[in-house]
Amino acid sequence: MVPSLDQLTRLSEFDAQLHLRVVFGPGSIGRVGQLARELGGHRVLVVTDSGIVKAGHAGKVIGLLEAAGLEAACFDCVRENPDTTVVDECVAAARAANADLLIGLGGGSSMDTAKGCNFILTNGGRMQDYWGVDKATKPMLPLIAIPTTAGTGSECQSFALISDPVTHQKMACGDSKAMARVALLDPELTVSQPPRVTACTGIDAIAHAVETAVTKKRNANSLAFSHAAFGLLAESFPIVLREPANLGARSKMLLGAAFAGTAIEHSMLGAAHSAANPLTAHFDIIHGHAVGLMLPHVVRFNAQDVEAARGYEAIADSAEALAAQLETLLKITDLSRSLSELGVKREAIPLLAEEAAKQWTAGFNPRAIGEVDFRALYAAAF
Repeated sequence: MVPSLDQLTRLSEFDAQLHLRVVFGPGSIGRVGQLARELGGHRVLVVTDSGIVKAGHAGKVIGLLEAAGLEAACFDCVRENPDTTVVDECVAAARAANADLLIGLGGGSSMDTAKGCNFILTNGGRMQDYWGVDKATKPMLPLIAIPTTAGTGSECQSFALISDPVTHQKMACGDSKAMARVALLDPELTVSQPPRVTACTGIDAIAHAVETAVTKKRNANSLAFSHAAFGLLAESFPIVLREPANLGARSKMLLGAAFAGTAIEHSMLGAAHSAANPLTAHFDIIHGHAVGLMLPHVVRFNAQDVEAARGYEAIADSAEALAAQLETLLKITDLSRSLSELGVKREAIPLLAEEAAKQWTAGFNPRAIGEVDFRALYAAAF
């Protein structure tokens, strides 16, 4: 009997087939060698960043792979908001290792880099060739996604978000073949996150749950994951900020982030993410922080649409109560709560609004939104 989504949220560990296989629970990283062998892997490339190496997670994974009789190499040059340059570097490493299986270990940047590498390694060309949906024509290598942050939910998505190094435009490259075969969710790996990373990734995950609950593409399946994710995240986020070593709260955060990522796969995102991307590109504001700062203003904007207001009421008493709750969550992180505090110049608002209106997620926002509306949102957040 397959457990229901409601039942899964109450389990401390499970191994379930959703739209991909999800293995969840403390210590589940110990199964990585077995899982790689089940997928037919012999030569594995672990795609990660230097911080994950320093935390010891990469070495542990490599040791487990080698103990299972597999060859393992490591590409540890992933950078935040990966662009095509780092993807090309990863492809070179995968070719040098003759990899037949990839592991994305870390935050969303590591998993996106691994997916981007998979596109080019198996199908050739450049990342720009895969901007859009289902552009790959050949099979891809098996991928195991292992998040060490409770944030992007990339482990449960078929999209790689890769930036163009010239335009800074984030290219969403999606293909069902790029989906990880296994999402391995071990909350013990998230305890080592610095407080600021916990805060920014947690806010990002909460934003995913909120935005997916109202997008134009929402459906019964996505809503089930959005609502389950918001319940887990809103409950556990204040706890992990106060008690970083609380494994129960870390578990709920990790599962909530994965469920929110699953909701994105089915319903996409909205205007808060559109507004955040130019802030990251021009002012180096961490993505999760930028999204969290803009989200309450977007909720109030969208609440003028009756259907969107009802969508918010499904997860809070009202849209205004939800916006206030989101502001409170941002406040307890001690992150800056205005654009002016973050060094954004008021004269930059027209450019930010122009770029935000062109972001692909804006098209899924429940209420039609354009450049003039984004100017007002940025002004409200100033």
